[in-house]
Amino acid sequence: MRVRVLADADAVANEAARVVAEAAREAVAARGRFVVAVSGGRTPWLMLRALAREEVPWARCHLFQVDERVAPAGDADRNLTHLRASLLSRAPLPPANVHAMPVEDEDLDAAAARYARELEEVAGAPAALDLVHLGLGGDGHTASLVPGDPVLAVADRDVAVTAAYMGRRRMTLTYAALNRARSLLWLATGAGKAPVLRRLRDGDVSMPAGRVRREQALVLADALAAGDL
Repeated sequence: MRVRVLADADAVANEAARVVAEAAREAVAARGRFVVAVSGGRTPWLMLRALAREEVPWARCHLFQVDERVAPAGDADRNLTHLRASLLSRAPLPPANVHAMPVEDEDLDAAAARYARELEEVAGAPAALDLVHLGLGGDGHTASLVPGDPVLAVADRDVAVTAAYMGRRRMTLTYAALNRARSLLWLATGAGKAPVLRRLRDGDVSMPAGRVRREQALVLADALAAGDL
């Protein structure tokens, strides 16, 4: 795992956008397409707006979600709502290449299985995402892999549905999908992330984020989150 420290959240966002754009160009040159999965939360919003300004082969890009809250379409809790505002309304990504998690279905387990098949149709079987963007929660969660949730033990599926966390159930990629990705990009900003980022750097497997593989992983952190790293 590599950790790079930048001055502030804007610098992290701009560098992350550059990294994603470069990965997209390299993937398209090598394999004809770029398959990326983006996490929710506030941290990536700046990155996504910056990415819309980068030189990206959008027609060859496929965008998946790392996780999504179970909420109605357009709800402010939905990661897709903010993904649309930050990136999709600004970049010429073909609508057919946007793969939203089907969290509005009544049968969420069946919807998760269908999303896993969709991922395989685009990224191969077993699915190998080119790049996965991950965030880091203060409790050590990443994606919607949260402490104590039964989903942490799921090893035979790429997509699963969690128990309620902070008032919402979620659909999430599992460790199986995350650990198969060609590269991982973590973003961490703000002083509140300093203790958990230190644990991530040290490989603390007692927290969910610490169980994500470390090879080909890059962490971009601002000075506040880096603390005394």
